[in-house]
Amino acid sequence: MRPTFMMAMLLVLLAAGCTETGKRENEKATVGEKKPLVAKHYYSGFPLAHDTYNTITAASDGRIYYCLSSQSIDTGGQYYVYDPTTDKIDHLGDITELCGEAGLKTISQGKSHCNFYESKGKLYISTHAGYYQMIDGMEMMVQDPPEGYKLYPGGHILSYDLASGKWEDLATAPDGEAFVTMTMDTERGHIYGISWPFGYFLHYDVAKDQLKNLGKFSANGEAGKPGEDYRVLCRSMVVDPRDGTVYFSTSEGDILYYNPGGEQQIKKLEGIDLKLDYFGKYDATRPGSMQYNWRRIVWYPQENVAYGVHGNSGYLFRFDPKVPKIEIVDRITSEPSRKSGMFDQFSYGYLGFDLGPDGQTIYYLTGGPIYIDGKRVKGVDEIAMGAAKGLENLHLITYHIPTSTYTDHGPIFYEDGNRPTYVNSITVGQDGKVYTLARFMHEGKEIEDLVVIPNPFE
Repeated sequence: MRPTFMMAMLLVLLAAGCTETGKRENEKATVGEKKPLVAKHYYSGFPLAHDTYNTITAASDGRIYYCLSSQSIDTGGQYYVYDPTTDKIDHLGDITELCGEAGLKTISQGKSHCNFYESKGKLYISTHAGYYQMIDGMEMMVQDPPEGYKLYPGGHILSYDLASGKWEDLATAPDGEAFVTMTMDTERGHIYGISWPFGYFLHYDVAKDQLKNLGKFSANGEAGKPGEDYRVLCRSMVVDPRDGTVYFSTSEGDILYYNPGGEQQIKKLEGIDLKLDYFGKYDATRPGSMQYNWRRIVWYPQENVAYGVHGNSGYLFRFDPKVPKIEIVDRITSEPSRKSGMFDQFSYGYLGFDLGPDGQTIYYLTGGPIYIDGKRVKGVDEIAMGAAKGLENLHLITYHIPTSTYTDHGPIFYEDGNRPTYVNSITVGQDGKVYTLARFMHEGKEIEDLVVIPNPFE
């Protein structure tokens, strides 16, 4: 049975954790673990800031670009940039305004759900809604807007010129769909997106200023009926830079691909899938996990392969698209999670997974169970959306690919002893510091904003 709306809200409160609870549990939570990393949180100036997924990126200018999400019907998410050399944050714009929709009384552009991608002096990003209807414990696109408001107009693709600071609105997703996933072939200038909730595969050619809709590829996506045509959508795609082919997964475990220079059709990679026993067993028609989808995947040029993580099990795998072949590499959950043998508490797994500046080390922000009086703190067994099923610690894991070196750098806490929660983003600066977005209390209210974790190798 899926949780009710009220239960889902209670789970959100539980997962966030109150200030005093975090302080009381800090000492017990770290017994037998490494000395915690002490992170610093920042207030960017947006009091409505809510959970961000993916959208934080270190650009070539050394600065950290990120999005603060909004759940407001008429206030959009906000873009910011942090300069590590000056320790200063600048506001770059309101997403709804940048999309030219301010004052139109449409559902706002509440967030971005992807990283920034840099190509030829510009950053590229796509947009998503942040205001939803809750139906059977699931977040759904608004179908009956409040009086005076119009339906969500569709997600946009935007560009930002690093030199001039100019934004440009490039394209809009069809049928009022949002962009839940995006990647870019930065050499060839091709942007690929997956829309939400129906799951259209979209291709935008920057040079031609042309958007193509190749249709649905996974039943009715997250707009489908659970148990029938519902399919959770892939949240990460990867481009093979050798030929420009983009790869993505499905909840059934299939790996699909598309090449704009070929037949321009979505095809299934034959002889390989993600239905591995180590990942677990899933009903692809049910909400509450990413099923057999990979959670995050990145290209590793030194071997001309991709490395990804399966979100629920926490297994790192190696994907060679030319053989094709999937190999399990290691389980990169935290040490306490490894010992417990249990999945982590975030129902979809974690998006804070990326290659560091050296191009050889994977950085991963993941969960770690909390033990009180020797007993593991356990959350609920099932939830119908991407959310925390219970409270846990945040750990930083690194994995050095050439030497197969796994390191759990220990749990992360703020200076006041509280723990970061709802962490699903990561980037690593040129200074080796790890940047993410996480929840904390600010002036008596819980928000999600920029968090800086010290260089784990210093």
